[in-house]
Amino acid sequence: MNRREFTAGILAGTGLASACLARGAAIDASAVETPRSAISAAGSITDVAGIRVGHYTDRRRPTGCTVLLLDPGTVGGYDVRGGAAGTRGTESLNLIHPTEDLQALFLSGGSGFGLEVGTGVTRYLEEQGRGVHLAGAVVPLVAGAIIFDLEIGDQRIRPDAEAGYQAALAASSGPVAEGNVGAGAGASVGKLFGMDAAMKTGLGTASLRIGQTDVVVGAIVAVNAVGDVYDPATARILAGARDRQHGGFLNTIERIKQGYGLELPAQSHTNTTIAIVATNAKLDRVQTTKIAQMAHDGMARTINPVHTLWDGDTIFAAATGKSATHVNHSALGAIAAEVLATAIVRAATQATALAGLPSYRDPHSAA
Repeated sequence: MNRREFTAGILAGTGLASACLARGAAIDASAVETPRSAISAAGSITDVAGIRVGHYTDRRRPTGCTVLLLDPGTVGGYDVRGGAAGTRGTESLNLIHPTEDLQALFLSGGSGFGLEVGTGVTRYLEEQGRGVHLAGAVVPLVAGAIIFDLEIGDQRIRPDAEAGYQAALAASSGPVAEGNVGAGAGASVGKLFGMDAAMKTGLGTASLRIGQTDVVVGAIVAVNAVGDVYDPATARILAGARDRQHGGFLNTIERIKQGYGLELPAQSHTNTTIAIVATNAKLDRVQTTKIAQMAHDGMARTINPVHTLWDGDTIFAAATGKSATHVNHSALGAIAAEVLATAIVRAATQATALAGLPSYRDPHSAA
């Protein structure tokens, strides 16, 4: 795909825009260009052997969940850098936990209510006989994290156990849908100045095969940050807080440097970016945890500010062990950060406008 074809694809598909409500100034279309870092983006986290992905998207309100089913022998780790994380099952990824085998990971909307998704995934895995066999019972190990997406629509509608079960049931090793789907259905960014200035983002994924080896690194992410999303190749803002008076972007970090945000109400703690990075390399839990830590650099290259008290930024890592190639896990961590950065860019560029929030693809939707 050449640059012109990619640009046409990015800017196409404004079907949802006409249904949006006005929420201030639109982004100047002349400022919208194809992110260089997204040009080379290809593939998805399912390119990592041993991983299947399923979405559940609730169309009654923009929310949903995304489930990753992991083949036997997969090792997991995690790292939290945000101050307001919402997670489930992370103790099973603790370095001193006696069982390394992990059966599933999930990302979900719905804030704390969305953690119930894990119950549905657990039920599905039990039916499949997947889990730790203890005293005649099968106990699946499932971990996940949530974003706050309750600002739009009926807050009583959120992902639950049945949503998790259906996402697991839909899981496949094929290409993964991006944008307003699954855990990214209700995601948005640029919210330090309120939802009237925010933009729609969503879910993105990417993968990379390392050189001539059989080692693959993948990432999937739901971007719901208080900050702005940047193209790391050009330092241009792709999605973020809009300047409703003059057009363009407010540039959140520059406003903070000028003194804005030194005093904020409690409701500002309603953001987070949650991600999963994965590889087919064979690693132990300590190595996998280090990859999760290093992958946060991908967030730092594409979201500013990031890892704040207003975000719950969390990354899970998984190593399926399908490749016999010996690798240095520090190198894998560095690559995971790169792949995650690409996935974050795709989460911003593949989303479509919704409920009055314009998107990168639909810059005029709030006009």
